[in-house]
Formats: sequence, C-alpha cells, structure tokens
Amino acid sequence: MLFESLSGKLANVFKKLRSKGKLTEADVRLAMREIKLALLEADVNYKVVKKFVERLTGRAVGSDVLESLTPAQQVVKIVNEELTVLMGEKGSSINIPSKPPCVLMMCGLQGSGKTTHCAKIAKYFLDKGHRPLLVACDVYRPAAIDQLKIVGEKAGVHVFDMGKSDPVKIASASLKHAKDYGHDIVILDTAGRLHIDSDLMNELQRMSQSVNPSEILLVVDSMTGQDAVNVAVAFNEKLDLTGVVLTKLDGDSRGGAALSIMDVLGKPIKFVGVGEKLGDLELFQPDRMASRILGMGDVLTLIEKAESNIKARDAEKVARKIKENKFDMNDLLDQMNQIKKIGSIRDIVGMIPGVSSKIKDADLENGEARIIKMQAIILSMTRLEREKPSMIDSGRKRRIAAGSGTSVTDVNQLLKQFDQMQKMFKQLGGRGKRKKRRLFSGFWI
Repeated sequence: MLFESLSGKLANVFKKLRSKGKLTEADVRLAMREIKLALLEADVNYKVVKKFVERLTGRAVGSDVLESLTPAQQVVKIVNEELTVLMGEKGSSINIPSKPPCVLMMCGLQGSGKTTHCAKIAKYFLDKGHRPLLVACDVYRPAAIDQLKIVGEKAGVHVFDMGKSDPVKIASASLKHAKDYGHDIVILDTAGRLHIDSDLMNELQRMSQSVNPSEILLVVDSMTGQDAVNVAVAFNEKLDLTGVVLTKLDGDSRGGAALSIMDVLGKPIKFVGVGEKLGDLELFQPDRMASRILGMGDVLTLIEKAESNIKARDAEKVARKIKENKFDMNDLLDQMNQIKKIGSIRDIVGMIPGVSSKIKDADLENGEARIIKMQAIILSMTRLEREKPSMIDSGRKRRIAAGSGTSVTDVNQLLKQFDQMQKMFKQLGGRGKRKKRRLFSGFWI
C-alpha cells in the first residue's frame, strides 16, 4: 500500500489520542512531535516538516479542538486538511490547448522510468479517446529507441523516430507528422543522463524553444526521497517545469518526495506511477492521497479503477448467469482475473475506508496466495469440469491436485466454497438484479 510506513506511524499517533478522551495542550503537542518524527523518517524535507507541524500545532491547540466532544477526530480532520494543502489542495490536470496537438515534453535522469511512463501517459490518453504519438528523442542511450517502440506497441500507440538524428529536429518533425496524421497528443521522450550536466540542459532548452510544449513534465523516482526534490529544483531552474510525474510510488517509497515537491518547487504533481503495468498510472489527487495516507481509504479511485477495467457488458453477463443459476468455474476464474486488473488485494484493501488498519499483513499475503492457488486449481480442470463441478470425483480431484501443485484438501475446499457461493446466489434470487450484482462484487472484493 502507498506510504505504508508513514500511514502506520500516524495511525499509532491517532490511536493514542483517541485513548485519552479529552485532550490537554500537552497531549496535542506530544502528538505533533510524533507526527514531526514520522514525517522526517519518511524523508520529507525538514523545512517543509517544520512549517507543516507549526501550522498543525497552531490549529490543534485551539479551543475548537480542546473543548470538542471528539478532540481526537478533530485532530485527524486538521491533519487531513493540512496534508491536502501541502500536496497541492486540488489535482492539476494536463493543459490541453484548443488547437492541437498538445505537446508533452518529458524529461528526467536515466533510471527514473521516463520512457516507460511516456508509454503509460500515452495509454492514459488513448483510453480517454485521444490519438497520442510517442516521439523517440533519446538518441544517446543504447536501445532507447527500441525500448520506446516496445512499450509503445504494448500501449497500442504509434512511435515516431528518425534514428540517430538531432533530437531538436526530431521533435520539430514530429509536430508536422502529428498534424498530417491526426495525432492530438505528442509525447516527447527526451534524453536523460546519470547526472545533471550542461549539455543535457542546453539540448532540452533548445527543444523547448523549438516546439513550445504545452507541458514540461519531469519524471522522478519517488524512492529517492529528498534527492528527487533536489533534482526537480535543478531542472526547474533551467526549464521552468509545469509539473512532475512521480514513479514507483507503490514500491518501498517513504513518501518524502510526494509530500515535499509542491511546497519546495511550487509545481504540481500531475501523475503517479503505482505499478509496473502500463495501466498502473493515476492522476495525482491531493485530497485522495491524504485520505490514503491517514488510512481513510480512497473509494473514488477504487470506483474509477473498477469502471475502467470492468466493462458494463461483462458485468451484465455475469449478473444474468447468476440470475439463471448458470454461474460456473469459468466465470469464477474470469472474476478473479477482473479483480487482478483493478490491483492487488493489498491495494484494494488500502482504498476501502477503515479496513486496511484492521487487516494484518500476513492475512493480506495469505489472501493473495489463496487466489493464486484457486486459479491454479481451476486451470487444472477440464472445461467440462469447470462447467459441471459436481462431476469431479475422487480420481479427478487427485489429477487436478497433481496438475495444480496443490493437495486434494485444497481442491475439496475450493469446491465446497463454490457450492456455498451458488447456494448464496439462489437465496438472492428475489432481490433484484442490480442489488444482486452489487452484493456479488462486494463478496469478491
């Protein structure tokens, strides 16, 4: 889950406050000190932490909190509001001009995930109905052009390249190509370096002057913490960035970059990478991110992920099968694959309010392992066995267990769970299709 370490520390602070009932000023100041330490451990810029905690303390020691019937909840509310302000208060969308194409100039150091995130952003716009074009402007790094072509093909987006030509000329030529072929979004994958140098910056400045991009986005690795902020400051001094793309926010990121960049740089975070797949990209929404950090969930993002990955037609098909008592193991396998598209169990649980703090890490890991085991068992069945699980006798169970690398006990457990599920669906028969589909989704999530 995002910001797992920071979320855990803040949850402990709030738990202590709730256990006290009525709070004194000393209680609040002690909690603020613990919040300060948690943020510093998360590698948030120390100047940002100092200002943030001063604002928190000023609001939290006021009479509205200390004299409240629910002071601990008031403190959580204040922290949530201040975290949202710290990260930008409102999400910042891409500036798309009225006259296409919209040019996104992507820059960053080598190893930040720039090329992959060019493809992720291209896929994001493709899914929104746009016609993006990827442009190979990194002519120095070995195989950079080939890498862009590979990820571009996976995203279903055309890649424009001119080989090892002058990157500025490539960028200019790509605009003419985009206009000729109806591409309304142009994404320039520029060259990176292992460090910031004058040659890199001069080339990027010339390119910016040549194509006049709508956005200049810096791609930074969130796992580098405050170093990511320092890199952003250096690039901004030369290029006047319009925004930042944070990568690897799903990894062992302590959150320092996400919580520091807006305050230090004055530029918004536009996108965040939350996984390795091309679809693992989210618009950065400060209010939603603050809720996730505080363990309050993010239902809106969960709904958006579900809507983008689960087609209404497929949902209607499943609902119809349930109504007609024709739901079989093939459908069960499809549903598990649908859930995997939304995210891991850990990710999904992290977006459900009040749930993540109550589930242990071991339970989440066991849940992931259980789904993998169930999929292996179903895939070891014949299609006829999936359609009619009742025909699976002891001999078939032994074969299925051997084929899936599980035990007969595991096979029996899955068959029993499936039988119980079918009985539950029959009981829902009179409740209406819409409610039944909702209950079905909730059962699996």
